[in-house]
Amino acid sequence: MKRRWDNMTIPKDIPEKWFPIILPLKRKKEGLSNSTKIRKGAEEERRVRANDREYNEKFQYASNCIMTSKYNIITFLPVNLFEQFQEVANTYFLFLLILQLIPQISSLSWFTTIVPLVLVLSITAVKDATDDYFRHKSDNQVNNRQSQVLIGGILQKEKWMNVRVGDIIKLENNQFVAADLLLLSSSEPHGLCYIETAELDGETNMKVRQSLSVTSELGDPNNLAQFDGEVVCEPPNNKLDRFCGTLYWKDCKYLLSNQNMLLRGCVLRNTESCYGLVIFAGPDTKLMQNSGRTKFKRTSIDRLMNTLVLWIFGFLVCMGVILAIGNAVWEKEVGALFQSFLPWDPPVDNFLFLAFLSFWSYVIILNTVVPISLYVSVEVIRLGHSYFINWDRRMFCSRSNTAAEARTTTLNEELGQVEYIFSDKTGTLTQNIMTFNKCSINGHAYGEVMDILGAQQKRVQPLDFSAWNPLADWHFCFYDQSLLEAVMAGEPAVHEFFRVLSLCHTVMSEEKSEGELVYKAQSPDEGALVTAARNFGFVFRSRTPGTVTTQELGKAVTYTLLAILDFNNIRKRMSVIVRNPEGRIRLYCKGADTVLFERLHSCNHELMNITSDHLNECAGDGLRTLAVAYRDLSEEQWEAWAERFRGADKATDCRDDRLAAAYEEIEQDMMLLGDTAIEDKLQEGVPETIAILSLANIKIWVLTGDKQETAVNIGYSCKMLTDNMTEIFIVNGHTVQSVREELRKARERMVESARTRDGGKEVEAQGRGDACAFGNGCGGGGAANWIPDESKCSPPQAPPSSLLESISGEFALIISGHSLAHALEADMEREFLETACACRAVICCRVTPLQKALVVELVKRHKKAVTLAIGDGANDVSMIKTAHIGVGISGQEGIQAVLASDYSFSQFRFLQRLLLVHGRWSYLRMCRFLCYFFYKNFAFTMVHFWFGFFCGFSAQTVYDQYFITLYNIVYTSLPVLAMGIFDQDVPEQRSLEYPKLYEPGQLNLLFNKREFFICIAQGIYTSVVLFFIPYGVLSHATQSNGVPLADYQTFAVTTATALVIVVSVQIALDMGYWTAINHFFIWGSLGTYFTILFAMHSSILFNIFPKQFHFLGSARNTLGQPVVWLTIALATIICIAPVLAFRFLKLDLKPQLSDTVRYTQLVLQKKRKPGGRVGRGVGGAGVASGSALGRLGRGRSRRSGYAFAHQEGFGELITSGKNMRLSSLALATFASRHSSSWIETLRRKKHANNTQNTPPTGEDSAASSQGPPLSTSSSAAGEAGQACNEPVLTHSPDDIALSVIRCPEREVGESSTRTVQEAPFVWKGTGARINGASSPGPPPIAEETSSDE
Repeated sequence: MKRRWDNMTIPKDIPEKWFPIILPLKRKKEGLSNSTKIRKGAEEERRVRANDREYNEKFQYASNCIMTSKYNIITFLPVNLFEQFQEVANTYFLFLLILQLIPQISSLSWFTTIVPLVLVLSITAVKDATDDYFRHKSDNQVNNRQSQVLIGGILQKEKWMNVRVGDIIKLENNQFVAADLLLLSSSEPHGLCYIETAELDGETNMKVRQSLSVTSELGDPNNLAQFDGEVVCEPPNNKLDRFCGTLYWKDCKYLLSNQNMLLRGCVLRNTESCYGLVIFAGPDTKLMQNSGRTKFKRTSIDRLMNTLVLWIFGFLVCMGVILAIGNAVWEKEVGALFQSFLPWDPPVDNFLFLAFLSFWSYVIILNTVVPISLYVSVEVIRLGHSYFINWDRRMFCSRSNTAAEARTTTLNEELGQVEYIFSDKTGTLTQNIMTFNKCSINGHAYGEVMDILGAQQKRVQPLDFSAWNPLADWHFCFYDQSLLEAVMAGEPAVHEFFRVLSLCHTVMSEEKSEGELVYKAQSPDEGALVTAARNFGFVFRSRTPGTVTTQELGKAVTYTLLAILDFNNIRKRMSVIVRNPEGRIRLYCKGADTVLFERLHSCNHELMNITSDHLNECAGDGLRTLAVAYRDLSEEQWEAWAERFRGADKATDCRDDRLAAAYEEIEQDMMLLGDTAIEDKLQEGVPETIAILSLANIKIWVLTGDKQETAVNIGYSCKMLTDNMTEIFIVNGHTVQSVREELRKARERMVESARTRDGGKEVEAQGRGDACAFGNGCGGGGAANWIPDESKCSPPQAPPSSLLESISGEFALIISGHSLAHALEADMEREFLETACACRAVICCRVTPLQKALVVELVKRHKKAVTLAIGDGANDVSMIKTAHIGVGISGQEGIQAVLASDYSFSQFRFLQRLLLVHGRWSYLRMCRFLCYFFYKNFAFTMVHFWFGFFCGFSAQTVYDQYFITLYNIVYTSLPVLAMGIFDQDVPEQRSLEYPKLYEPGQLNLLFNKREFFICIAQGIYTSVVLFFIPYGVLSHATQSNGVPLADYQTFAVTTATALVIVVSVQIALDMGYWTAINHFFIWGSLGTYFTILFAMHSSILFNIFPKQFHFLGSARNTLGQPVVWLTIALATIICIAPVLAFRFLKLDLKPQLSDTVRYTQLVLQKKRKPGGRVGRGVGGAGVASGSALGRLGRGRSRRSGYAFAHQEGFGELITSGKNMRLSSLALATFASRHSSSWIETLRRKKHANNTQNTPPTGEDSAASSQGPPLSTSSSAAGEAGQACNEPVLTHSPDDIALSVIRCPEREVGESSTRTVQEAPFVWKGTGARINGASSPGPPPIAEETSSDE
């Protein structure tokens, strides 16, 4: 268990293994004795006495200093080196360096190893130090913030880091809360204050906190200085919504709750000042308790490399043992004959010891199978990929002047392997800006602007309200002139509708100057409704505890506020009862339509049906809807009900239930007015991004602290949830048993749906066998009456994934935070995980920051998949740190998420480019780089192994020592670097258009153990050819003058030259994308080799260094012989020909998806050349298909968007008059409406493509009818008429089809009128021709399967 001491600020991000290093240093610095240490884990309760530092210091509570950095000046070098030597390769090279320092076994200079090793360690250390420097900088910035602390009755400015538990501090408006405080008093009446908790839970709406009445009058520093109350409360924990404690003061005790607490990270709003007592400080605060550790992240390729290096080292040892045995045999049988004139060196006295030394010599010689230059090159390539991300102009946001930033260089290729994305909602998917978009009043819909033919017009200019309404908000945008005309015409229903919106709310109003109104709303959508009424002439001006003043079409009207029937999550509605100036009493109500429709008068039936249709249309657009109604009350009805209401309000027992019953009684027989529709503005491109990422087989989970209704509506808006889904499961259980039961029922429904869809075959049989794996028991019968029987069922031996993974339905799971707490328990987490992973969409609501991290950790631990977390606030930091890859959105909630992230940019839509372009390319390049690097080094090194059998196993090298040194540094380094940095298989546009190209990375197909063995097998084959072909030819060859060519130097030059040429030709074949840099590096490296070769055998160097360069003119003599060049050519052909043949056959018989995409691109380019546009072919069918799809109706499910308060409303505060003195709060500005309705028909279009574009007869038809639907398509398809017509590949095991998608990345210069039929090509079987009526199509492509894709 990790140890933490109260009196020390232990960096939360320091790994546990470093505590033995750090803690002694800390103890020495602070002079702590062992007897004063108190374990944090043993703290059962916390005692804090106000204004008594001496008393509080006895408990050695943590100070308010925070540290998120990993190192300090003392610990950096040992800790960082230890981390780096956890890399197997670094330890391996250190071991080789030690061997090379032993002269008896070293055949190479130690300098060749130590310089690259120091270089690699230094580069990594500088990078880590830079990252940690920014963490230190951020920590210092926070720790040095100023706070006003009450010391000795005087307010003194202190740094945050010097604040201690028990101090009383003063906060002013718009200041961050420095620590977790008990609110003592406030400048507002009744000890109220308002806070914003965006840093904690991502919610930007205001929340109210209130001090105890006994301390609320201690507003003066002199009175607070005399306050000596003692708080006894719970120990530090991460529960943001709970606090239990007791205040003891003046022989009385007062219960404390979360409503009395101000947590660190909150911002004081709307309140001039307040005082608080520090309860938790620094790492003990709930914010820091919820922040995860900074973890050392490594990619899956890094982890695989560690394994491969161990294997290679084992292979190296085996080769060394074989050669050492050969040396022992040779020395005993043959070497003994030379002892008289060639004795062994003095330390060697027998052949066994000589073989032992030979073993280590060969270990040094053969170590180049994994040269350290590999790791230098990997770091350079990753750095290049990071710069590409930083320089990408298409990920630059001009609005915020923010570019994308790769904050780490170690995870780029992991971006190409992501399977799960965990996203925050507020500020990440949405802008948290609410706009009033549509409404329905008395059966008439407003908001859509139509032309005379009924088509929606393009919105150009919003209505101008300022001409007739001087109090209008200029931020408000609305486009339908007919609604304004209805208001001005005096339609009673329209006036009453906006009167409800101006009266039925809890908004506070402040008039800064004449006509300048500022609304302070508890939630942004309530503010949007009041602002809409304001612009249409019904302006809410002010309120008192008993009145509401409005200005209706220029006339001031004051209503008597008789009662507020407040909102809560159960009622899902709020009402007000007012008396107008004429004395009429009326109840106004707004709320969820599903709740309000049940309480309407029976005469509203026809209007309710019309309004329901309007609600369905708005819900289909993802808008947040609610219904509006009223009821007239007589004086007698009001008096009778008011008496019962007052009795329920004063009840001491079951008060909430009595109030709910009173509310229910009066909210009956209402008259429907209409509905409203508000858009929670999504960030630009969110639906399109989610659709494309889903087609790339990436699952997106939304983890939000927001309420369920809000999250569900956003799920529909961004098309994570659709009306076409088979079923949406909602888990809201409050106990372990209820959560387990709801999860079990969800799994049963999935199985039942699969049985219904598949006719009961296979799934039913498997379901019987795996029944035990799902739930808490087993037994027969259907899902409806299945009862667990633990006595008949043994515990499951295998995870329940076997059956659930075979289910391919459109399911979604929505789970609340309290249910998630139970689902994440050890005995239920697997059930929750398998249920969630079987769903296409998962939304977790009301989750804490720590729960977000636990969900990510659960998927990481059990699914072995690459995870990515994306968020914009401090409440997302823990999740970002836990995931394999953390992405920060530089949004409105500060930069904490960005500082903790690995990558950052300003908008969610850039995520598709980060993954599908940069991530996929980085993975592709790194895999190709590694495959080629291992190939060329095995080809280079294994020649020494074969040579050992012909040199008496003497550890003599084949090549010159300078060639060995320069091979990986000069001759072959730059070409492979160019490939690793610049190579690409398809252009970036195609990467976005064909999301299925992303799947090889998820399946880890391009570099794995199989690919590694293929590479080394090719390298060994090449080494055999490079050794034995020259050996066989040169052993019998002679020069033109008859002198034999069979000498050591000629053989070395011939082999080395053939090696350089072969590996250069091989990389030219591997290169998928040629640039001038690639050409220069490849052919320049060849030229450099020959230049250096001739220079080293020249008379100039011989004259200067005669002892180092012995072989004068050897290169010129060797390469001047025609037989040598014929030998080199023969070896090159024998090495390359099998590779060429294999690749041609593979391309013809089993093409990869990228091969087909490139081929399709060539076909399109050829078609465009004659006329500049693509031939129509059988495009008529495609056009008809698109038209049919465009007429598909919306789904008819209705969703309430009532989300005005995340907890209880402010109604009771308003009627009590406690909050009537408030300062200003600026509302969020309203931006233009963003429409994203095209993706809702995505799945229908794919199914339509299946039926319309597949030939109706023959083998293809049968295969199509039995194959999966186009849910596996790589097409990011939308409705007809979106952006760019390009063929998109559908990669299934049986066929490769193309369909049209629309791409927002299309350059403007390309013609938008080009059309391609939606399935012009279908390749089936070997040599199958292309299906198409009038388009000739490309040549046949043989059958391919995707089993290896």
